[in-house]
Amino acid sequence: MTSTKEQAAISRLMGFLQEWDNASKAARSHMLDNFIKANQGKTGPELELEFSQGASLFLARLTSWLRLTYMYGIYLDQQLKSIGIFLSAASSHRYLTEFLEIGGVLTLLEILGLNQLKEEDKRESIKLLQLIANAGRKYKELICESYGVRSIAEFLANSKSEETQEQVQILLDSLGHGNPRYQNQVYKGLIALLPCTSPKAQQLSLQTLRTVQAIVGSAHPSIVDAVLGVLSSMHLEVQYEAIQLIKDLMAYDVRPALLKGLVELLKPPGKETAKVKGKALEDPVTLHLPEPLSVYIQQAAAAKTIGILAQDSTKLAEEMIQLRVVHGLMCAMGNQDHTTCQRQASISLERDAKTLYMKMDAVQVDILASNKVNIPGSLASPEGMLPMEEEGSTE
Repeated sequence: MTSTKEQAAISRLMGFLQEWDNASKAARSHMLDNFIKANQGKTGPELELEFSQGASLFLARLTSWLRLTYMYGIYLDQQLKSIGIFLSAASSHRYLTEFLEIGGVLTLLEILGLNQLKEEDKRESIKLLQLIANAGRKYKELICESYGVRSIAEFLANSKSEETQEQVQILLDSLGHGNPRYQNQVYKGLIALLPCTSPKAQQLSLQTLRTVQAIVGSAHPSIVDAVLGVLSSMHLEVQYEAIQLIKDLMAYDVRPALLKGLVELLKPPGKETAKVKGKALEDPVTLHLPEPLSVYIQQAAAAKTIGILAQDSTKLAEEMIQLRVVHGLMCAMGNQDHTTCQRQASISLERDAKTLYMKMDAVQVDILASNKVNIPGSLASPEGMLPMEEEGSTE
């Protein structure tokens, strides 16, 4: 026998559910507004008390409506926020299970890829995925098994909102922790993000990569070209994160390839090709065809990175000398088309960086750009400048 109080509570619940079932879309929206205002931050037991032990009945209706209408974006923000109240409630594991059983993860991931939906709605979807991922390893695996890393990474690359992108970073970072089965998938997904056109996405991906790199414990070869490519960004915050990641990668087996790549960036092949073609055609106009700005930015960033690495480690400096880094830096100093490149190269050579590149005349510039300096590490003096092997005289 149920008490009069219990019967009244059940009657209220049934009345609420009947009202929901018969309500128009606008009326349901109003009901959701009231639900969100009244139940934000409540625990699982408190929600059960509010719904007379029948909260799951309302959650089932809510998720069914979501599944039927999410593609059209109808009151999607309210739907997702209402579901979030259930998923975030303390002692509410049953709600999470119920949501996942109706394909909740796939629905949230599909929302991210629909162009017609609002950015705000997609951000709410990311927040729900965060709640699911934070529930434990098996839930992170479920997201990854549903091709979640690809969907989430693509959304990060295409998002126009920095607030949303930061929420995506939190999710990717969560998926990279405590997820040994799929941590490599997250790691490779972050590497694949680096060539994207969004500076904020690049910055966040680089930050997260540093964390996940330490978890994975080994560096994938594809990270070399990806991180070197990011050095061409004109955004200093992106360059900074790239340099920090390169410093971390010096502890892994991609170190030789990274150092070689950095030295090669000091002397862009396109410029040499342009000069050769110009001489062959005997056309003075084509002797100094300008490189794209991104090439010069990358050249300057490489010179800066080399200086930082050399300052941090004598051993790294010696390895780069073996790769003819002095020759490359002198070539970079001769780049009159980009003074930042000249300055960074002269800093790395530990000269009078602030004024040296400004005092050079055209002859000195040409000598630097075409120098054949070769300083093998085995022959370099402690000062790093003698002896030298040159082809021709620089006087």
